[in-house]
Amino acid sequence: MDFSLSAEQEAIRDAVGKVCARFPDDYWLAKDRDGGFPDDFHRAFAEAGWLGVCVPQQYGGAGLGVTEAALLMQTVAESGAGLSGASALHMNIFGLNPVVVFGSDEQKKRMLPPLVAGKDKACFAVTEPNVGLDTLKLKTKAVREGDRYLLSGQKIWISTAQVANKMLILARTTPLEQVGRRTEGLSLFYTDLDRRYVDIREIPKMGRSAVDSNELFIDALPVPVADRIGEEGRGFEYILHGMNPERILIGAEGIGLGRAALRKAALYAKERIVFDRPIGENQAIQHPLAACWMALEAANLMAFKAASLYDAGAPCGVEANAAKYLAGEACFKACETALMTHGGMGYAKEFHVERYLRESLIVRIAPITPHLILSFIAEKALGLPKSY
Repeated sequence: MDFSLSAEQEAIRDAVGKVCARFPDDYWLAKDRDGGFPDDFHRAFAEAGWLGVCVPQQYGGAGLGVTEAALLMQTVAESGAGLSGASALHMNIFGLNPVVVFGSDEQKKRMLPPLVAGKDKACFAVTEPNVGLDTLKLKTKAVREGDRYLLSGQKIWISTAQVANKMLILARTTPLEQVGRRTEGLSLFYTDLDRRYVDIREIPKMGRSAVDSNELFIDALPVPVADRIGEEGRGFEYILHGMNPERILIGAEGIGLGRAALRKAALYAKERIVFDRPIGENQAIQHPLAACWMALEAANLMAFKAASLYDAGAPCGVEANAAKYLAGEACFKACETALMTHGGMGYAKEFHVERYLRESLIVRIAPITPHLILSFIAEKALGLPKSY
């Protein structure tokens, strides 16, 4: 059992780190203050070829695994870009996994290269305002008319919709009361985000100003049948296939963010002099930071165990969810501890840790809450009755 990175993986981390170094803390501080999608950051990763890390080589990608994607995203967050940087790339890295796995060759040739090149930006539209995590009850519907569907409904918390020209969207094509199993009747589409039919309203929020979150109001959006991924009615199955990689990636991002916070805290603790000595000499400062380091490293082991299982084609649902949960909790505690280490200065934006703390909540909340993960682990790992 080898926990070390391969030479290729070390090279990936170094190369990604060099791209990130072109966007220092002050860049992200300004983005947090002023908002606006980091187009130059996104473009830099497209030009370096990283947006297609998991896309097969014949479609313009690198053909690597979720392990390498997790390493990439962790490096981005750890650089100080945090969730602002990671979320600007997140959808492009994992989002079209259903197309890679279930799309036709024609769809892959048409859909993947523009995303890898950075010409297309995509958003992921599943969550609805009155459904939450109960995805099987979503109400957005797609009604077929000849060689197209007309898609109508609402979606919420859709990241990057302000700048996206494409969206991966899940909609109901057969009413829930008419399906044999609750998991049937949903279909997946990757199509144009046509603003003539979609009203996009940005949601003001507490952090990650660089990457917008939105509510979508969709009114009879025409979607070609050619934009449906796989078979009609099997969209939930296709989405499930991408959920484990997403949990792994958000976990890796959280670990990176927590490490960035700890780095800031340790540096400040060595430099801040109180009572004629660095505060880092005090065990009341040392011990919380040391505990955070251990929690982050433990979460990291689970995240890369889950990634290795996924890349090997083995079941990894328990590990992927555990990685997301552990990373979310460890990231939040590390960012909170980093702010407290700075004392009053931690509340000042110029020291960055308050931004990290605000962003750390995303890792706990999205794309699934810690409470539902605990229920899932209780059922799947411990054999307890399903509670939801």
